[in-house]
Amino acid sequence: MNHKNTIELRLAELKELISQHNYSYYVLDDPTIPDAEFDKLFLEIKTIEEQYSDLITPDSPTQRVGGQPNKSFKQITHQRPMLSLGNAFDEADLNVFDKRIREELGADGISYIAEPKFDGLAVTIMYVNGELNLAATRGDGSVGEDVTHNIKTIKSIPLKLGKTAPQGVIEVRGEVIMLKNDFEDLNKKQLSASEKVFANPRNAAAGSLRQLDPSIAASRPLSFYAYSVFCENKKLDSQLEGLEFLRQLLIPTSSLTKKVEGVEGMINFYNAINNTRDKLPFDIDGVVYKVNSLNMQDELGYVSRAPRWAIAHKFAAEEAMTTIMGIDVQVGRTGSITPVARLKPVVVAGVTVTNATLHNEDELRRKDIHIGDFVMVRRAGDVVPEVIKVVYEKRPELIKRFEMPTSCPECSNILTKEEGEAVLRCNAGMLCPAQRKQSIMHFASRKAMDIDGLGEKIIDQLIESGLVMSVSDLYKIQEDDLLKLDRFAKKSAENLIASIEKSKKTTLGKFIYALGIRNVGEATAYDLAKQFGSMDKIMNANRESLLNIHDIGPTVATSIEKYFHTETNRQQVSILLDEGLQWEPVEEGAGIVSNELDGLTFVLTGSLSNLKRDEAKDLILACGGTVSGSVSKKTHYVVAGLDAGSKLDKANALGVEVIGEDKLLQLTKKRLI
Repeated sequence: MNHKNTIELRLAELKELISQHNYSYYVLDDPTIPDAEFDKLFLEIKTIEEQYSDLITPDSPTQRVGGQPNKSFKQITHQRPMLSLGNAFDEADLNVFDKRIREELGADGISYIAEPKFDGLAVTIMYVNGELNLAATRGDGSVGEDVTHNIKTIKSIPLKLGKTAPQGVIEVRGEVIMLKNDFEDLNKKQLSASEKVFANPRNAAAGSLRQLDPSIAASRPLSFYAYSVFCENKKLDSQLEGLEFLRQLLIPTSSLTKKVEGVEGMINFYNAINNTRDKLPFDIDGVVYKVNSLNMQDELGYVSRAPRWAIAHKFAAEEAMTTIMGIDVQVGRTGSITPVARLKPVVVAGVTVTNATLHNEDELRRKDIHIGDFVMVRRAGDVVPEVIKVVYEKRPELIKRFEMPTSCPECSNILTKEEGEAVLRCNAGMLCPAQRKQSIMHFASRKAMDIDGLGEKIIDQLIESGLVMSVSDLYKIQEDDLLKLDRFAKKSAENLIASIEKSKKTTLGKFIYALGIRNVGEATAYDLAKQFGSMDKIMNANRESLLNIHDIGPTVATSIEKYFHTETNRQQVSILLDEGLQWEPVEEGAGIVSNELDGLTFVLTGSLSNLKRDEAKDLILACGGTVSGSVSKKTHYVVAGLDAGSKLDKANALGVEVIGEDKLLQLTKKRLI
C-alpha cells in the first residue's frame, strides 16, 4: 500500500472518530475524550487536507463552514409533502381521535408513539448513499427553502452516515431548535456586541437557519432532533423501529419519546411532560401522538393534507402577571377609539408582551382595570394579547382610574358614541391624520388595490412630505417626487410607481372594498358589485335596494348610504376613476355563474395547492356562497390547506365538515367567468 493510500485510510478513520465523538458530546451529552484530545484529531484532519487538498470532501468536519454566502435561497419541492397536524386540546378530543382510528381499523386498542412537540423549525434532510446531500425547510409543505449550507454547520447532524447505513436515499425529518441555555448565552453575546437580541429560542433558531452566510449559522448554537425517517432500501414496520434506526445512524432523537397504549397512555404522557416542561432544556408547545404501526398509518391515510394517524396535543394558552403602566387610545381607520394597556414587559408564550387591547370603555369598566393594577395577561398562538383579569389581592393603594378622552387625540375632533354602540368614534374622516394613514394603508393592502412596496413607513413619508393627503393622491406621485425622499433610490422609486400603475387594473368588488366603507367587508363589496354592476349605480342606490341584497341589513345599508351621501367621498371616487382605475365590466345581476353554494358559509384556512386564497374566495362568492373569517356552528364547510391553524381546530371541536381544495372544486363545478 503506497503512502497516499495510507493517508486516505487514516483520514477516513479520523472522520469516523470525529463523528462518534460529536454524537457523544452533542447528543448523549457524555463526552468520551477531553476537548484537547478532540482538538488534536480535528487538527490532524486539517493538516492532512492542507497537504493533500484533493482529499477534501463534503463530509469532512472542516467543511461544516465553507463556501461563499448564498445570494438567495433556492426553492426545493419536497418529494413527499411535509404535512401539518390536527390539534387536540383536551381528553375529549383525544377520545374522538382514538375512537375514529379504532373504528376505521376495526381494532380494540391502538399503540401510539408519544413525543414532545418541539417549538422550532421543521426541516427535511436527504442522505444519498450515506452522504448528506440536501436539506430544506418545511415551507408551505410542498415547497421549502434549500438550507443545506446551514444544516451542515450543526455538529450533532452527521455529514456522513456509518458504514452500516443502507445505500440509496434516506430522508430524515425533524426540528431545528436552540436549547434554553444556548439561547441565553447567545443573547448575552449579542448584547455585548451591541447587536440585536432574539425574542425567544424559536426565533433565534429560525433566524439562524435562514442566514445566507453559513458562517453566521455556524456561530449560533443550533440543535436538531429527528422524529421520522424514510429509507429507500430498508423496510421499517413501525414508528418505534424508525426511531431506533435513526439512533443506529447516530442521528439525534428525543429520549422523552415513548410507546403508549390508548387514550390513558396518551394522557399520562401528556401530564408527565406538562409537569416537567419548565425543567426541560428546550421549549415545547405540546406533545404529538402517532399510530405506531406504519401499515396502519398507510391504511388510515390523509385528509386535507394532514395525516389521519397523528394529532398534536397542545398545552393550554400561557398566562403571566404584569403591571399596567399606563393606558392610552388608538384611532382606527373608521375613527373607532380603542383603549390600549401599556404593560411592564412580560414574557408570555415565549414572546415579550408590552401592549394589550382593552377593546372599549365598557370592557374596561367591566373588568375594573386601573392604571397601576397587577393583571393577568394571556396570549395564545398569534392572537393579540389580552388582559384577562385584575389580581385584586395585589392591587396597590395608589391606582388611577382611566378616563376616555372627549376629543380625538390625533385631530381634536369631538368624539361621539352612536346609539347601540360601545365604541367612541372620531367622525373627522380623512381630516384626521390617524384615519388618513389607516385608510391609505387599507386601500393599498393586498386584498384591496394590492400596491406592492407601499408599507407603513413609506406611507408615513408620503404623508409627512405632503405628497399624499388622500388615496387619490397616490396616482399623482411622480418618480422625481420619490427621489427627493429618504429610502428611495432610482430603482425603488421606479418599482413603486410601476406597482401603483399596475393597481389601476382591478375588479369592481376590490375597488369597493378598498374604499374602506364602514361595515363593508370583502363579501359585501362583492355582493354590491354583482348586484348593481357599476360604480354609478352603487353610489346612487337607495336604502330599499340595498336591503334587498342577501346579508345586507339595516346597519350595513346605513353605512353605505351615509358614505356615498358624503360629497368628499363621491369626489374621491370620481377622481380615482379619472386617474384611470378600471375593471372588466360586470353585467348587472350576472355576478353569479351558478348557485351550487347558495346559502352555504365557508371558512378558508391554510395554503391551498392550486388556488390562491383570493381565487378560492372569489370562486365561492361567484357560486352564491358566503366566505366568513371565523368558524362557528353556522359554518357549513372549512376549506383547509397546508399550515391550517386554529380555525381547523375549532372546526373539529364544533363538528364542522372539513374539506380540501379538490372537494371545493367539486362543489363549485364551474369557474368564474
